[in-house]
Amino acid sequence: MNMNELMKQAQQFQEKLAAIQNDLGDRRVSGSAGAGMVVATLNGQGELLGIAIEQALAQPENIDMLQDLVVAAVNDGLNKAKELGKSEMARLTGGLNIPGLF
Repeated sequence: MNMNELMKQAQQFQEKLAAIQNDLGDRRVSGSAGAGMVVATLNGQGELLGIAIEQALAQPENIDMLQDLVVAAVNDGLNKAKELGKSEMARLTGGLNIPGLF
């Protein structure tokens, strides 16, 4: 394989990677905690887009529990976003794990 062909393949890979990252920005995942009483919505890039909280939790006596549930829901969503990114990258790389991509 000559250098020009290698550079062309690298550019195509980079373009496909950019398209996947853009697509991940449009995809949505949800993480939940407390049997769905707190739901965090994130995009596939791991950006937090919103939090939904059951009204019953929004009481002063529940503040500590609510804080814990929000953290748990966001972490659940982040894990799902990370897995989504890994699965999309696996499609691009044919299952080859390339450190630093996701």
